[in-house]
Amino acid sequence: MSERDPVTVIGLGLMGEALAGAFLGAGHPTTVWNRTAAKADRLRAQGALVADSVADAVAASPLVVVCVSDYTAVHGLLDPLGPVLYDRVLVNLTSGTSQSARETAGWVAERGGTYLDGAILAVPQAIGTAEAVILFSGPRPAFDRHEPALRSLGPGMTHLGDDHGLSSLYDVAVLSLMWNILNGFLHGTALLGAAGVPATAFAPVAKTLIETVAGWVTGYAGQIDDGAYPALDSTIDTHLAAMEHLIDESVAARVDVELPRFIEALAARAVAAGRGGDGYAALIEQFRKPAEA
Repeated sequence: MSERDPVTVIGLGLMGEALAGAFLGAGHPTTVWNRTAAKADRLRAQGALVADSVADAVAASPLVVVCVSDYTAVHGLLDPLGPVLYDRVLVNLTSGTSQSARETAGWVAERGGTYLDGAILAVPQAIGTAEAVILFSGPRPAFDRHEPALRSLGPGMTHLGDDHGLSSLYDVAVLSLMWNILNGFLHGTALLGAAGVPATAFAPVAKTLIETVAGWVTGYAGQIDDGAYPALDSTIDTHLAAMEHLIDESVAARVDVELPRFIEALAARAVAAGRGGDGYAALIEQFRKPAEA
């Protein structure tokens, strides 16, 4: 018999199966459930107990981890259960919004349970390794109680605070970062491609610059928190002039110009607001404005 806490995993897609496998690998008695029962076969062979119903799966463990397609699916599975959530800690690793996380936390509390929201910043193959980054938010005592079990998913995990919505907010903030980096690379690749430069030739240069820019983030973060944006290397006025060159080159190369025009418009608004002599981090003031402004 294992002395480790039992865990239940609901949802056995690629990520859910990886989560359950990590718990099993760390020695936790693991109960699983999936709408398509055959998806549990590999886990059953590894020692998992396959529950006959969602209610049985929840009842089997004090820690219940859910990883399904969306919050609608979460509620579709759990809404009918009633009191079975009482005294359970429900960890939801399903992607969604901060509002959905907070609403689900209230819903779980009404049923006598405790809710932790989570965000997985890793591919399924990384679960259980040092490469897995997982964020949690919700009551700290519940996280502390089950931290040893949750660390089976990977040592790179962080509790962000008691606000249930923080995990989802961090998740989409990281996605914004990822998409903006990739879109910049793709636009630059298209621009060079018009001159016959292969993407593989641009990639090493792009990687070096991405790493250089990553080194600026900590300093920019301090400026943003202080509300002061010294032009340590270049002003927004100078950046704006270079942005116009990017637009001209994009037009000449006949590649899509929407992204560089947005970048220029953002900087132009900052200049109009009196920020032309500030450093680039001052653009945060433009991002903070509501869309209608």
